[in-house]
Amino acid sequence: MTELFKWGILLFFALFSRVESSKILGVFPLATGSHYNLYSKLMKGLAEAGHEVTMVSPYRFKEPPRSGKYRDLVLDGFAEQFERMSRDFYHASGVPISAFRQAKNIVDLFIMQANRTLHHPTMTKLVEANETFDAVIVEYVLDDALKVYGHIFNCPLIVLNSMGPNPMVNPTVGNPQPVSYIPHTLSAKGFSQSLLSRAMNAYYYVLDFVLCRCFQLPGHEQILKTIYPDAPSIYDLYYNVSLVLLNSHTSINAPVPLVPNMVEVGGFFIDPPKKLPQDLEDYMNNATEGVVYFSMGSIMKGTNLPEEKKQVLLKTFAKLKQKVIWKFEDDSLDTPPNVLVKKWCPQQDILAHPNMKLFITHGGLLSTTETIYNGVPILAIPIFGDQPVNADVAVKAGYALQLDYQDPEFGEEKLSYLINELLSNPKYAQNAKARSILYHDRPKPPMETAVYWIEYVIRHKGAPHLRVAGLKLPWYQYFMVDVIGSFISLIVVALLVSKWAIKKLISGFSKGKKRPGASKKKTH
Repeated sequence: MTELFKWGILLFFALFSRVESSKILGVFPLATGSHYNLYSKLMKGLAEAGHEVTMVSPYRFKEPPRSGKYRDLVLDGFAEQFERMSRDFYHASGVPISAFRQAKNIVDLFIMQANRTLHHPTMTKLVEANETFDAVIVEYVLDDALKVYGHIFNCPLIVLNSMGPNPMVNPTVGNPQPVSYIPHTLSAKGFSQSLLSRAMNAYYYVLDFVLCRCFQLPGHEQILKTIYPDAPSIYDLYYNVSLVLLNSHTSINAPVPLVPNMVEVGGFFIDPPKKLPQDLEDYMNNATEGVVYFSMGSIMKGTNLPEEKKQVLLKTFAKLKQKVIWKFEDDSLDTPPNVLVKKWCPQQDILAHPNMKLFITHGGLLSTTETIYNGVPILAIPIFGDQPVNADVAVKAGYALQLDYQDPEFGEEKLSYLINELLSNPKYAQNAKARSILYHDRPKPPMETAVYWIEYVIRHKGAPHLRVAGLKLPWYQYFMVDVIGSFISLIVVALLVSKWAIKKLISGFSKGKKRPGASKKKTH
């Protein structure tokens, strides 16, 4: 009887302590492998936490959740279009382009992507089905028109951001970004407190503001009204964000201010390391001098590398006593004996192997986070986007060296020097391991943190109490331009009045001195 009672108590708590299941929609049109890894892991984690999830993306779930209800709705054609665009990334990165044109091209790209998403049959059918959701999650990359789904489904809108706090997402929740010490993405490399550096930083922030107000938001307003003419203004939707989940952490990114509805969950996409496939396990176990792993991520495919750079890499690797694993998408490479080419690599599991010595990477934030998770030093070869920023932060933190993709000295000599310095100088590995300790020292795992805050926002109907008062202040009020202008005006008026009064006083004093002399009468 006692045993039966015990089981009855356990069943009672199991039934009544369950998290209330919510219906959550995720809209993620970006077709890169790294971004897919990010948003699919989040939706998988929500499903396994007991929620009913719907994921809209260019792909189907590659690793479906072990439990929970889920479905994936595919944006046909998005992956194929991105594959065509990615072939040009290596070559386009070498073409000189102004900061304005670079930023404007990105704005135009995501206006086009938002337009395709809004008009895609998958999305129009979902809207016409009149389903209900408790929250909508979008990955925000300047695609503001997608925020309309929070309005359409009458539920909180949550933003997943693949980076840390940055000029794209900060204004949407009123997060402060002091230009005096927080470098813009375009000015992060080599940023200092010098007058010129801070002036250039201010220029990039102003450029962002102008692009947002003159091109980005008007462009999204136009495409939004073509399909949902009764939707709120894009200028209202822009600020309609209940929560921002940031793929960042202070072990990786520089510490910066965060408003209450911005939460750092950097590394939530990382699974604990698993056993390697047998061929890779044997290869790494037999590497008595260690292993160097080389991958340029999912966008920058090795097959698109110019031939001269391939040869520089192959000749450099051939001189190493370490074994090399190179993620390369076909079998066309004529490799030296110490280089193993794999079309696909379980990157996290490779980085976790005890014989792992060095990771050569493009410096994407997901790869940088995985290397910190495992405490492995890196050689960063950044190309575009946030990669130069991530590389610069890693170099300053002491666990990396950097070789720019367009560096005119990109050759065997410099590449060999950098690799050998990282392999032979123990300080880089020590700094990477110190960062790894900081990464793992958290109150709870990042996925649990992400799930908690999403549930929190749903429980509290969008959690409006987390939004800061300065969210919708006009820029001149937010930066106190009107107050400063008023003070300057008062000072100017006071100075002018003082000047007038002093002139009057001096004039009166001069007249007063002349009057006694003038009153003397002439005598005979």
